Amino acid sequence: MQTLEIPVGADTFAARVAGPDDGDVVVLLHGFPQTSWSWRHQLDALAAAGFRAVAPDQRGYSPGARPAAVDDYAIPHLVADVLGIADAVGAERFHLVGHDWGAAVAWQVAGRHPERVRTLTILSVPHPAAFGRALAGEGGADQATRSSYIDFFRSDGAAEAFTQNGGDGLRNLFAMTGLTDVEPFVEVLLQPSAMQAALNWYRAASLTDAESLGPIGMPTLFVWSTDDAALGPDAARWTEEYVAGPYRFEVLEGIGHWIAETAPDRLNALLLEHLPTA
Repeated sequence: MQTLEIPVGADTFAARVAGPDDGDVVVLLHGFPQTSWSWRHQLDALAAAGFRAVAPDQRGYSPGARPAAVDDYAIPHLVADVLGIADAVGAERFHLVGHDWGAAVAWQVAGRHPERVRTLTILSVPHPAAFGRALAGEGGADQATRSSYIDFFRSDGAAEAFTQNGGDGLRNLFAMTGLTDVEPFVEVLLQPSAMQAALNWYRAASLTDAESLGPIGMPTLFVWSTDDAALGPDAARWTEEYVAGPYRFEVLEGIGHWIAETAPDRLNALLLEHLPTA
């Protein structure tokens, strides 16, 4: 595994990269409040299988791509970042993997630029239209209750609450959700303006982000875990309604939100089964 600086327009993205230069490119998108380090187990497995795995620290997490304005974290910018990173590594078409906010962006890339995405792998987060239905109360109030934390994440005092006392708020968030090996994430989010930048993803989000999202036609793997406190089963089940191409839905029993790190062997096996070999 190596670290690279990837220029995209005026921005520069830090990234972890593994695998042969001529391997088929797999782009892996992390979520909140993590970085590319969350994909360390998958980077190694993909490289061993001959893929060129590229995991960027996304907008706000990379020091060289950390604008101040909330609007700079709207979905069109996040999608453009992914396409720009793929262009920079020479991948006209690529496999795309996303978790948490990275999954939300991956759905958008796949639905708006299907000609670029060979396969799609999603962890945890259902299709935006399915999630919107659940959040609006279809099937009951379960998802609205699970998502109530978002109001705090969008509040003025959230960044300070997470970073005070050297990041104890962040550590507590991870501990409550079952992840303990977190210091590399805390170190990044304690950088100047980084925590607020990460929270700006929530501030810039809109339910209209799902509008005009095209069909998901590429082979798609969706991995959801039963002990994920943030994302309930209804939208996970409904997601297949929005995938027109070959679709596989895998449920990991007894696993929480941090699938890539708490169930790496199971995820790696699923991922390598899903990705075509050369």
